[in-house]
Amino acid sequence: MALEWARTRRRLTAINPYDFGSLVLLALLSILVLATFRDYAITNDEWVQQRYGELIVAYYKSGFSDRSVFEFDNLYLYGGLFDVAAVLLHQVSTLDLFDLRHLMSATIGVAGVGAAIATARMIAGPRAGLLAGMALAVCGSWYGAMFHHTKDIPLGAAMAGALYFLIRAARDCPRPQLRHVVGFGVLTGAALGIKVLALLLVCYIGVAVVLNMPDPSGRPWRELGGHFARSLAGFVPALLIAYAIMILTWPWSALAPLNPLRGLLSFGDFHYPIRTILAGQVYLMATVPRWYIPAYLAIRTPLLMLAGAALALIAMAVPRLSRGVSGRVRRDTAVVAVAALVPVLCEIVVRGPAFCGLRHFLYVLPPLAMLAGIGLDLAAKAIARRHVALGGLTMGLIAVGLSWNAVTLSRLHPYEYLYYNQLVGGLKGASRNYVTDYWFTMMPEAVDGLEAYLARTDPPAARGQTYTVSLCGERAAFLRKAPPHLRWAQTWETSDFFIAPTHMNCDRDIDAKIAVTVARLGVAIGYVKDQRAKTRAPHGLKISANIPPAVLVP
Repeated sequence: MALEWARTRRRLTAINPYDFGSLVLLALLSILVLATFRDYAITNDEWVQQRYGELIVAYYKSGFSDRSVFEFDNLYLYGGLFDVAAVLLHQVSTLDLFDLRHLMSATIGVAGVGAAIATARMIAGPRAGLLAGMALAVCGSWYGAMFHHTKDIPLGAAMAGALYFLIRAARDCPRPQLRHVVGFGVLTGAALGIKVLALLLVCYIGVAVVLNMPDPSGRPWRELGGHFARSLAGFVPALLIAYAIMILTWPWSALAPLNPLRGLLSFGDFHYPIRTILAGQVYLMATVPRWYIPAYLAIRTPLLMLAGAALALIAMAVPRLSRGVSGRVRRDTAVVAVAALVPVLCEIVVRGPAFCGLRHFLYVLPPLAMLAGIGLDLAAKAIARRHVALGGLTMGLIAVGLSWNAVTLSRLHPYEYLYYNQLVGGLKGASRNYVTDYWFTMMPEAVDGLEAYLARTDPPAARGQTYTVSLCGERAAFLRKAPPHLRWAQTWETSDFFIAPTHMNCDRDIDAKIAVTVARLGVAIGYVKDQRAKTRAPHGLKISANIPPAVLVP
């Protein structure tokens, strides 16, 4: 026993402290996920996505004869990998269906943090990996979304993992190692099995190969062309694996060879009459300005993460600012920069439809975090070369900055995805000027607050009385949470109570007494309004206007 303990202790002490920190970070995130995954509400899309998964399963079970999966709205344009997995796992799990989905999505989100750590570590070392993981973990747009964005978080995590294997494989061109090619193929297939936007990964192959070409000086074009062709050929197995996974998890893509491209092009033609908001101005999703996504990326990402990413880009662009950095680091960082910036640049140029802030661009956050880890590590090294103590102080300040973001997220719980940085004055400055609780996740807290309000204010004779409740949002989360005496009502004006988020000023559509305020950081996220003075007073029930509302501010 003593000998085994000595061996274990030697192995632990041999681990790089930054690698150990990364393992601790992933362990803490896993514990947080297990402790809190039940705290998150059903989002507007989840029941639709779950139904889509059920239809895909039915399609295969019927021997391809049940084709209702292709008639379910426009869901056929998306892959169903996550939803099929949720359907199958729910058959053997005792968890509530939506709790299971949230646990699955959050676990994949933690894996995305792991991919950011692994990629930044591979490029710039263990400290860069830890900084990248911390940057992504305290990014509210990632951490808060990973519990209920069940398309975009799995997409982002799979693309981040594929990027790791792409860089590893490209280093060995023109003969990439098979295990790296297979890893890239599996994760690219998984990403395509969620959303066709993962076709970007196929484009990144060419970028990675070009960046890893030998020095062209003095070499004939035929030799360079042969190197390029052999390198691309090395990725053919990855493409075959990805294609097989894609058609298995996305039935529509298997109906015609060009369907994946048709699906990609169709996203540019989505013109639903859905409204969004930017800097207080309301737009339809198809008419947002070109700076919509860059603006949301700038204000919903921690400033330290943006600064680190900018430092990495500047250092790679200006060699004298990154003395001692190898050509390999520059090439690998360039691949990551392409993954982080090209989708945003394409959105600016094409001006595609967009709404809900970063919702459809969450997949750029892991590569942005990788850049942040690389950039912050380079800055700390550069300062330490001038003065060791200042280098240590720099790392301390970085740790404090990232920890401050973590504290902010804990105060927002379970609405971490409402995080805004100080460029707009945080959540307070963003309220009513930018998208906030677009998933209506304040519903469970609002229902709890309404029950407490009724228990506190209803006279004894009215206890347990049935009330109608209307909602500015989907009703699934309400029906899951509400007790029998609170019934959903379709008509807002005649319901007893009205629940609405402050997102898009939906709460202002009904003018009534505020019964409950759901708030974080001193900012109202949503309200429960009491309309009984209008709906019940004529029948003899008097509602006092002097009863103070409940305010839920943890």
